[in-house]
Amino acid sequence: MTDGSISSIHAAVVIAAAGSSSRMGASVRKQYLPLGNGTVLSEAVKPFLQTLHCSILVITIPADEDESYAAAALSADKSMASLLTQTKLIFVHGGESRCASVKCALEAIASSGTTCDIVLVHDAARPFVTGKIIRDAAAAAVGNGASVPAVTPVDTQKETDGHGIIIRHLQRSTLAAVQTPQAFLFAQFLEAHRKAALDGCTYTDDTEIWDKYVGRVVTVPGDVRNRKITFASDMDKTMNDSRAIIHTGLGYDIHPLAAGRRLLLGGIELPFDKGEAGHSDGDVLLHAITDALLGASGLGDIGSFFPPEDDKWKDADSACLLETVWRKVTAAGWRLVNMDCIVKLEQPKFLPYRNAVRSSIAGILRTDSEKIFVKAKTGEKMGDVGQGNAVEAWCSCLLEKP
Repeated sequence: MTDGSISSIHAAVVIAAAGSSSRMGASVRKQYLPLGNGTVLSEAVKPFLQTLHCSILVITIPADEDESYAAAALSADKSMASLLTQTKLIFVHGGESRCASVKCALEAIASSGTTCDIVLVHDAARPFVTGKIIRDAAAAAVGNGASVPAVTPVDTQKETDGHGIIIRHLQRSTLAAVQTPQAFLFAQFLEAHRKAALDGCTYTDDTEIWDKYVGRVVTVPGDVRNRKITFASDMDKTMNDSRAIIHTGLGYDIHPLAAGRRLLLGGIELPFDKGEAGHSDGDVLLHAITDALLGASGLGDIGSFFPPEDDKWKDADSACLLETVWRKVTAAGWRLVNMDCIVKLEQPKFLPYRNAVRSSIAGILRTDSEKIFVKAKTGEKMGDVGQGNAVEAWCSCLLEKP
């Protein structure tokens, strides 16, 4: 299933954060510990909002805790407010077990009146999930009913009798260590949970419930980096992990200025009697940004994605083009550290519009405007820019992959 085939799917996301964190041995629950640009919780949530059309987000919280703790942990990442503009956010107190907590979340979704085709259940303690895992799980759930990311165990596995005696030698190639998010068709999953709540059985995860009451669960490729933080040493490893991949990207574009065209920079229209002449809307800054991101991620360049000879892209909105590219970049596991841009323009003065341009770019990329900076230079009356006949833009960006 392609990325486009899930773009119209209404997804609900359940983040299981009602655990006690007893194995961490810390006074602060692990989901609230600082990580990245926010907390473990915000890092676990953000990829879903960046990847899917998320209609509703439900976060389960401990029964003895006020929702303000989780809300503060979520908003610690300053980009979260813009990411949640199209998503309903609900906090729900959990039950006595993880499955009971998930059922509470599902009932909250059902009573919210929100349109929901599929639901993805994810551990709050897995902050390294990627857009690719999320898309693969969602697509497989749409096509098969239920899915779970899984990896083949590295160590040879044995079954014991519970007292240290091996009773069966398992074939590692046929085993799967499952991760989250686990994805399901919502209506059937809710009904299965309602039945499971009455049968008196204990379930270790949601795929067992689906398998018992609905049908088979398919696996999609997981990732060993999508690990769960369980012990304090896991957090120490996370903070000292040197395996992150860092890539830089450089983008450049130039367009002539012509009468009768809009002057667009970063998705903001500047009042002027000339604008960029180009096959699309000509937003030279967004084109430079798009090329920088594609270069850093190694996915191509703007011409290979949107050929200028293709009439399909004539007068296209450059913000939509950048959004399309950014979805593919984030789905490949990349996230933005920062970008620095230069616009070379003789007139009009850029400074009065800088903050609006930064906010616009941050909105397109669903990130914090503090990660975006744009400065302007003139041509000092020299060359095409200096004579008011052209506008140029450069962008340097830094991407990382955990």
